[in-house]
Amino acid sequence: MSTPAPIEIEEPDVEELTAIDRPWQTVVWNDPVNLMSYVTFVFQQYFGFTRKKAEKKMLEVHRDGRSVVSTGGREEMERDVRAMHEYGLWATMERTDG
Repeated sequence: MSTPAPIEIEEPDVEELTAIDRPWQTVVWNDPVNLMSYVTFVFQQYFGFTRKKAEKKMLEVHRDGRSVVSTGGREEMERDVRAMHEYGLWATMERTDG
């Protein structure tokens, strides 16, 4: 009677796991078309931001050229990017740094 050979299981690299689990973020970019008041309105309407937070994010877009407006899973961020496009804003998604 023979005994089965042990099965070798490859352990995933910790860095690889971290990259997989890293959340995504939605970035809204500055554009020459939309008024600052409209961008503030969109942030309040879609994300439910307070007026103060919406204005802060809008100013980041205006001054820095971009603002991270949401963070989460890939599907959620795809939905947010699509919504921003429907409002006429330029948005993309990217992996978070950490």
